[in-house]
Amino acid sequence: MTSLAGRVRNPAWPEGEVRVGGFGGAEGMREWLADNDIDAVVVATHPFAARISANASTAARAAGVPLLHLRRPGWTESPGDRWIRVPDLDEAARVLPSLGARVFLTIGRQGVGAFAGVDGPWFLIRSIDPPSGPLPARHELLFARGPFTSEEEAELLAAHRIDVLVTKDSGGEQTEAKLVAARAAGIPVVVVERPPPPGGEVVGNVEDAWEWLRDKVSRAASAAEQRR
Repeated sequence: MTSLAGRVRNPAWPEGEVRVGGFGGAEGMREWLADNDIDAVVVATHPFAARISANASTAARAAGVPLLHLRRPGWTESPGDRWIRVPDLDEAARVLPSLGARVFLTIGRQGVGAFAGVDGPWFLIRSIDPPSGPLPARHELLFARGPFTSEEEAELLAAHRIDVLVTKDSGGEQTEAKLVAARAAGIPVVVVERPPPPGGEVVGNVEDAWEWLRDKVSRAASAAEQRR
């Protein structure tokens, strides 16, 4: 069973049974886990979906269900990178005016409001769906779904005369091309650091998650057999 938050209008649809939407908080998820006889939970949401991860951890713990966080590793700097790491979006907005005048904002649709009060810079805001909340005074919206190549990202930076990039440390190869393009262009990158997981086991790849899941399901099946 795969559960999608339902925040993206046209998500990539996984195979198998799928549910869409929230659970009504941690208690609602705990009830759902119990009602559906769930044996294990793998939290594979975005590294910045802190509330979803926290609710899942609380619900699984209350239901007595083992839980694993699948979190792809964050990005690491390479020679030539000009990264400025910041703890959150508010700090990114604070340091931005001193770094450039034409900003490529690639943080997704949520959180754009943190930059609404930034005076001066012009923003190219790319997201899959329209951003929620207020927008900067000077901006252009670009709706697009990746992955993009480093060549495509380089052309975008040049076409819009971008001189600073803002991104979250989401990790993964599919969204890394913008960092390669920024490095080649010699422009600074404001990298918002990811929040820590809310506790529990953590793996960084699908193969390890499958190994963990097979072990937990096997243990649950053995326990059920013994109860018969």
